[in-house]
Parts: sequence; structure tokens; C-alpha cells
Amino acid sequence: MLFTGEYEHTIDAKLRLAIPSEIRSRLDPERHGSAFYLAPGPDGVIWIWPEKTFEEMAGAMAQSLLPDENLLDFEQYLFPNSHRVDLDKSGRIRLPERMLREAAIESSVVILGVRDHLELRDPAHWAEQRREKLARQHEIMLRARQALQHTTRSNGVERTGE
Repeated sequence: MLFTGEYEHTIDAKLRLAIPSEIRSRLDPERHGSAFYLAPGPDGVIWIWPEKTFEEMAGAMAQSLLPDENLLDFEQYLFPNSHRVDLDKSGRIRLPERMLREAAIESSVVILGVRDHLELRDPAHWAEQRREKLARQHEIMLRARQALQHTTRSNGVERTGE
């Protein structure tokens, strides 16, 4: 599923957040699961992954009795700090208090659609980051294009006309 858009929402007194109806209406329980995983992201962000997407990504990580030290550090950080949350009948999920506190998110939140997941951010912090990204838009797009070209070449596909 492709997540896009920016939504401003509130977190209620019971720490519940409504997933935007535009997103919920496109979720297929067979394909995406009936729950979400919340995971800590960088810089005060909470990532929200559809259940099956998160589980597929976890399964795709290299498995070994002697894992790479960097991967082991990542796994020891990510998985103990992640939470599976069910979507209630009203389309809400309950956010863990500790996770909200660590992300410095209070009662207002911005939900961003970021390709294959959602991100929860503090609105003031996001407004500042958004302004910075807009000021560097050309540079960001150029770097992304270069990264895509590198990835395409690394995968053995040569693109012409660029």
C-alpha cells in the first residue's frame, strides 16, 4: 500500500489516535493485516507499519547465529521498543505512553504518509523540519535521483536517456 498525505489529528485522553479514514478505507485485512506495529523512528518520530508489512520486513532481515554487529544493535533497539496495536471499531489505535513521551508528542500530532508506512510527529517540530526541507528541495531531489540511479545500476539495470 502506498501511503501519502499529511493529516493533523488529536490524541484523546485515553491515548487513542484515529487512523485517517482515507487510509483505513484502503487497508485490506488479507493483504495488510488487521493491526499495526508502532516502532521508534529517528528524531522523535513514531513509525506505524501495517502488521503484515512489518512482519515481512522482519522476516527479510538476514538470519544468522552470528549476526552482523550493526544489524544486531538495530534489532536490539527496534524490536523491544516496538508495539503491536489493534485497530478498534472506531478506527483508532492506542499509543503507548512511553513511546509518546520519548517522541515528545502530546495531544496534537501530524500523521505523514511516507511510501510504505505512516509517521507520527509533533506538529511544531514537523513545521520546522518541513520549512527546512522546502528550502533544500532542489538538493534533496538531486540526491534522491542520484541514489535511485546508483540503486538501478547496482541491480544490473542500466537506464538510458538520463
